[in-house]
Amino acid sequence: MAGENMRASEKGMHSQSSGSRIFGVDFHDFIQKEQNAGTFELASEFGLTIRDVRKLKKHLERS
Repeated sequence: MAGENMRASEKGMHSQSSGSRIFGVDFHDFIQKEQNAGTFELASEFGLTIRDVRKLKKHLERS
């Protein structure tokens, strides 16, 4: 039982600490730069793969 509570609290801490981040990217920063940069530039700027940038863009479209 204690192990389950520990895992739940770790999960909560992880979700709170990530806040508005996916792939370690701040959404606000990504959104601002997305307006003026292409997929390749965003990948280079944030140290992501092009696939990750596309996933982030799709996620933002759904939000």
